[in-house]
Amino acid sequence: MRLFYYLSSCDTCKRILKELKLKDTITQIDIKKNPLTEAQVEALYQKVESYEDLINKRAQLYKQRNLKEKNLSEEDYKNLLLEHYTFLKRPVLLYDEHIFVGNSPKTVADAKSFLDE
Repeated sequence: MRLFYYLSSCDTCKRILKELKLKDTITQIDIKKNPLTEAQVEALYQKVESYEDLINKRAQLYKQRNLKEKNLSEEDYKNLLLEHYTFLKRPVLLYDEHIFVGNSPKTVADAKSFLDE
């Protein structure tokens, strides 16, 4: 499975998309137009083994709901991912057995290095 989850209105995602130069073998999924399904969330979870690690804690909705102050369970994080696209830490590159989550410089560099091999 070769997927790239991103948000088309996100300038950071657009920049990373250009930087990675994805091949046609990688399906690009705009999570705003195509919200994550439970099966997709489960597939991501299988790779990172934590719903919390998939959560964008810098999202406005996360801050507005004061979720940082709450003691959320893994099930709560899963439900957030299914509830609204903004909760997914993005972009996410799923390439066979490899996954790269988020936009930290190290993550992007690792993904670029992996794809350039």
